[in-house]
Amino acid sequence: MEHYLDNSATTRVSPKAAQRAVEIMTEIYGNPSSLHTLGIRAEEVLGSSRRTVAQALGVSSGEIYFTSGGTEANNLAVLGTAKWLRKRGNRIVTTAIEHSSVAESMNELEEEGFEVIRLTPDSSGHISPESFENSINEKTILVSSMYVNNETGLILPVDKLKRIIEDKNSPAVLHSDCVQAFCKIPVKPQKLGIDIATVSAHKLHAPKGVGAIYIRKGLHTKPRQFGGEQERKIRPGTEPLPLIAAFAEAIKEINISANYRAVTALNELLRKKLAEMNLTINSPSDALPYILNFSVPGIRSETMLHFLASEGIYVSSGSACAKGKPSHVLTAMGLNKNTADSALRVSFSAENTADDITALTEAIARGKNTLATR
Repeated sequence: MEHYLDNSATTRVSPKAAQRAVEIMTEIYGNPSSLHTLGIRAEEVLGSSRRTVAQALGVSSGEIYFTSGGTEANNLAVLGTAKWLRKRGNRIVTTAIEHSSVAESMNELEEEGFEVIRLTPDSSGHISPESFENSINEKTILVSSMYVNNETGLILPVDKLKRIIEDKNSPAVLHSDCVQAFCKIPVKPQKLGIDIATVSAHKLHAPKGVGAIYIRKGLHTKPRQFGGEQERKIRPGTEPLPLIAAFAEAIKEINISANYRAVTALNELLRKKLAEMNLTINSPSDALPYILNFSVPGIRSETMLHFLASEGIYVSSGSACAKGKPSHVLTAMGLNKNTADSALRVSFSAENTADDITALTEAIARGKNTLATR
């Protein structure tokens, strides 16, 4: 029996979302830009899907642009916005624990002459509003902070950043990578003060290959692609309508409050069992319950991960995008090398049950006994 606990990497596509994708591929397969009847039907599906994403974010559908996923959306948000605003300053404030799609975009901007300030967590794993306040100034043109960290579940103080930007008389645009937060907790950019938000479908039981970016009305960003009128030229190219429609279908199925309660119970159960096993928990106590990072001292992450996989239990050693490289998140948190090298990430969805927790902890116990003797 399989026990899938790697939902922050990707989720199983829901039957309804998969069925919707097949329906679009086989029945409403016209190009949304075509002017004939089949194209018009496709355009109607595109518009309806855009409204679903917008409603989930509490914004206007005209502020939503579809992308190929969270990575492209983050690249567009960071690179496009910084280059648009370059005449107003060159200082960017971000964190040292961003997803690689943001972190590597920042590296690119740094090479182009931008000043990038990367805030690190304190000993508890948090990044305080005061850290942002001490770094944002009148030359800051972009502040980019994820809402929820993809390795530890840390919730960052995104809701306080717009006020800091305004108090500093800064022209900065506030971008937030909301991939791990969207449809798990309420994400309302206008209420939070977020100017640009990025989300992804395959973390929500929809297919891989589609995401979206919210850009507040009145803001501009330079596109990264060229060659068409689609998505109002912000992201040209024929829209992958089957994926977009499946994305919208998956959103409709989600009950944020019910799912949160169920996942919180699982997180608490796992924390209790890990404590009984004297394992080290790396996620803060107030982290999003969907993610729990912990270490099995003395056994390298990759070794334990493969042992668990051999027993049909699937977890991660960190961000799936890192492909086994040392975690820059845990390093930034100041964890010692042994703790970081033995870290595992469990990430839940509403499909998980207490049986998954039992299977995981029992397998870890067997793994400790087996692998320690090798």
